[in-house]
Amino acid sequence: MASGRYRVTVTSAGQPVMRGWWGSEAVARDKSRRWIGEYGDLPDARITLTDEETGTVLTTWPEEP
Repeated sequence: MASGRYRVTVTSAGQPVMRGWWGSEAVARDKSRRWIGEYGDLPDARITLTDEETGTVLTTWPEEP
């Protein structure tokens, strides 16, 4: 079972590649930025930071138009 309020998800071509959960929003935001550098060149890469408590998507990369 995952723990932590903030989830970062990496998908490629619509399929999940990696997920992580953190208790701190600041740490999760830092991890999402790092994962852009590490996984951003995957086909159709998308990185999403979600607040699991509220269900709110806090940020996505690339940004939606």
